[in-house]
Amino acid sequence: MMRTVRQFCMAGMLAWVATGAHAQLTEIKVSYQPALYWALPFYVASEKGWWAELGLKPTFSTFPAGVPQIAASASKSWDVGGTGSVPAVLGAARYNLLTIGLTNDESAGNALLATAGKADAYMKNPQSIKGQTIVLTANSTGDYAVQSCLAKWGLKKADVTLKSMGQAEIISAMSSDNADLGGLWAPNIYTMEEKAGAKVICSGKDTGTMIPGALVVRADYAKEQPQNVAKFLAVYLRAWKWMNAHQPEAIAMMKKFYEVGGVTISEASMKKEFDTRPTFDLAAHLKAMDRSKGASDVDRWMTQIADFMKSAGTLPEAPVASRYVTDDYMRMVDRDPKLKEFANRTN
Repeated sequence: MMRTVRQFCMAGMLAWVATGAHAQLTEIKVSYQPALYWALPFYVASEKGWWAELGLKPTFSTFPAGVPQIAASASKSWDVGGTGSVPAVLGAARYNLLTIGLTNDESAGNALLATAGKADAYMKNPQSIKGQTIVLTANSTGDYAVQSCLAKWGLKKADVTLKSMGQAEIISAMSSDNADLGGLWAPNIYTMEEKAGAKVICSGKDTGTMIPGALVVRADYAKEQPQNVAKFLAVYLRAWKWMNAHQPEAIAMMKKFYEVGGVTISEASMKKEFDTRPTFDLAAHLKAMDRSKGASDVDRWMTQIADFMKSAGTLPEAPVASRYVTDDYMRMVDRDPKLKEFANRTN
């Protein structure tokens, strides 16, 4: 992944030089998980030189899943980033991370899959999953989706055996018929569908469970560098605006980004990412995070996730959403004419 980091930084620097800018760029350390739909804006913004337009020079660190990612924040190895909502709650409880925005609605992108030979039987009779082993990544949005599916079928966590694995290990186990059921997130879902014939038997969306992705920041960094946090958000929002307005070009860039991360899926599956996973522009964020009439939508979504984590024994108590979910930095973008125009730009 270090090659990806260098490529990102080089793209940003070349764009800065090309514009003839002479102002000193400010480093901001960004963390994410490679080859994921919601991480694509970081790559696009680097390729387009948009970080430098706001005076930022990003350095990137990547992680295979959310738990090691948020744990790394304790050493201040990164300032801001994107992660799953389950790790975001864990980060709030253990590492004083703030949730400052949403990456996307990934309810359809977290699912329980079954191998080709077993999927139809499980879909016909979900109760037959009782007593089976499900491989998944613990304390992840995939875990959350799987357990919401079990609840939909009237099954409890104790009715199955949950075995924690990394996503690559799950793909390997299911592809070699060493596991019949697995909790995966996109684009790993599409890899299993296309290369092993696996089928989604239930997703978070199927259960009516909202699974947002989260933009997070270390609380100490946010206090020290609030303007950089607002700029980070503006860059991310602009990337989505551009990608949604230029989807064919965005999919071409997605192909390159995924391949660097070791993921190869069809263009149809890449388009499915856009079609099934809504994103949030500035106005949508302000609406979803609005507390003028009580708890915001984001508060409710994160509270449901926190309650799940408490019931699973991951956390002794569910952290109060209003203590770590904040729209302060989105409102900074909205109040700054330059940042607001930048965030809403589609070119």
